[in-house]
Amino acid sequence: MIAQYPVITLCGSTRFKDSFLEAQKRLTLAGNIVISVGLFGHSGDDEVWTEGTKEMLDDMHKRKIDMADGIYVINVGGYIGQSTRSEIEYARSQGKSVEFLEEA
Repeated sequence: MIAQYPVITLCGSTRFKDSFLEAQKRLTLAGNIVISVGLFGHSGDDEVWTEGTKEMLDDMHKRKIDMADGIYVINVGGYIGQSTRSEIEYARSQGKSVEFLEEA
């Protein structure tokens, strides 16, 4: 079977690692190709905070948005930080769909 599967990039604060993993599983089982973060800086992946790494990862995440049909924002408790706001604005500017875990 060859099918067309929507591609979704997960966005949100990496402090919500468990929510990222749960959303990845749920969205995959719903028939989506899911692109996520590679490191969880706010959940213990300290490599993120070495010089230049955070900036590279932020840019790389925008490239992941480029590859996707839309983004899914992990906004636990309604929280959306500065990096995630930037990703939402970028996705919208590129005509990508934007969905949220929690309604704002």
